[in-house]
Amino acid sequence: MTITLEQIDLLRKRANVGYKEAKEALEKCNGDIVEALSYLEEQSKIKPDKESFKDSTFVKKMKNLISKANKIKLVISKNEKTILNLPSTVAAVFTLVAMPLAAAAIILAVVTKCKIRFSRENGEDYSINSKIDKVTNVVNNVADKITEEFKNA
Repeated sequence: MTITLEQIDLLRKRANVGYKEAKEALEKCNGDIVEALSYLEEQSKIKPDKESFKDSTFVKKMKNLISKANKIKLVISKNEKTILNLPSTVAAVFTLVAMPLAAAAIILAVVTKCKIRFSRENGEDYSINSKIDKVTNVVNNVADKITEEFKNA
């Protein structure tokens, strides 16, 4: 029996093997693709599909985490006007890529008495906002005292 290129291609795609392995399996199984698949499986030559990485539990968990994080917004506002409204994933990536710039931006926002908030899509605040408020109040009080001392000096 003659083995065709189409049969070899079909077996290669199904078993994720090379041309040589596919041809040899088909020759041993007289061109029967199902038998060739069984033969390759018995020989432990079937390689895992490269696409299976997309379906791994780790990748699914990461996609889920990123999806949830995209629903959390970092909002910086001043006098009830929104200056910055970013998904938390974008803010996290920016912080990782440009740490000094991100730190300077946060310090600048706090010193200029901007409100920093984490909020859900529906506008509901997270509990961490009360801690952020405490920190910004302390920083603002210190900044006010320093400003007052400069004026009195």
